[in-house]
Amino acid sequence: MSVSFFRSLRHAFGALLLAGAAAHAQSFPGKAITLVVPYPAGGGSDSMARIVAPELSRQFGQPVIVENVSGAAGAIGVQKVLSAPADGHTLLIGSPMELVLAPLSIAAAKYKPEDLRLLGSWGSTSMVLLARKDLPANNVEELTALVKRPGAKEISYGSIGPGSLYHLVAERFVQLSGAKMLHVPYKGGAPLVQDLMGGQIDIVFMPLAGNIPDLIASGKLKALGLAATSRHPVLNQIPLIKDTKGMEDFVFGLWNGLQAAKGVPEDVAARINKAAGEVVMKPEVRQAIQAQGSAPASPATLDELSRRYASDTERFRAIARSINLQPQ
Repeated sequence: MSVSFFRSLRHAFGALLLAGAAAHAQSFPGKAITLVVPYPAGGGSDSMARIVAPELSRQFGQPVIVENVSGAAGAIGVQKVLSAPADGHTLLIGSPMELVLAPLSIAAAKYKPEDLRLLGSWGSTSMVLLARKDLPANNVEELTALVKRPGAKEISYGSIGPGSLYHLVAERFVQLSGAKMLHVPYKGGAPLVQDLMGGQIDIVFMPLAGNIPDLIASGKLKALGLAATSRHPVLNQIPLIKDTKGMEDFVFGLWNGLQAAKGVPEDVAARINKAAGEVVMKPEVRQAIQAQGSAPASPATLDELSRRYASDTERFRAIARSINLQPQ
């Protein structure tokens, strides 16, 4: 057979592949999309899902059904997404809490962050260092001096459990400040905040969202520092932790995004990424995200999201290794 015959065959085969990919892209979505929220109704992830689901439905021309699948710090919801066909019809509203931190701390989480892809970003909330209102410190420098003072009582910090974002951010602060502190884990954010207001614990790192800004503004809690790159637009009196010597990289936030199983076809991933980017730029969506206390995200490419996801994953893994965190 001639060389020209094989060239023609190769070109025909390539054309078939391109045609198949185009047909695949046009066929998605071929049915309703399930948007899994790995927590009960009423929480931040659920609220985000209710904001974006109607807009995603308009983008895709198919119903987007929000399904709450809670348990094991979000791991059960993640596993439901991973057990479904990786065709883009089952998506996750996810954050580092269940995607990265749950596998580090919960033995029942039988997956790793790389089993999923980040296809879109909705928003992020900065972590804030809060203290009981009568703690004799008003910023990071004063807190560190208080802890290191000879004969000082040991400072306690709260979290929502070992391996949680609250825990790992606080442990990183302990490492950088050289301050020795006692970890007090709680089963949820509500009892933690109640005990902080009541003076049973001294400090906590948690997202600056929900009713926390109101508690700061009313003087029921004291904000010692914000783990962000810029000051809060309303609570701009809170100093930035990164401005403290030795803590220049201390920037932590709780982002929220749209994930799919890693096996999702590339053309489908691109379609979902495009839709997510268009949704997050809608003024009404951005306004709703801001009302939650989050900063709305900007559209990002799949490559940009992949790099961001990988960077956050390794950052938290490094902190977990440094404190010898073991899944329980």
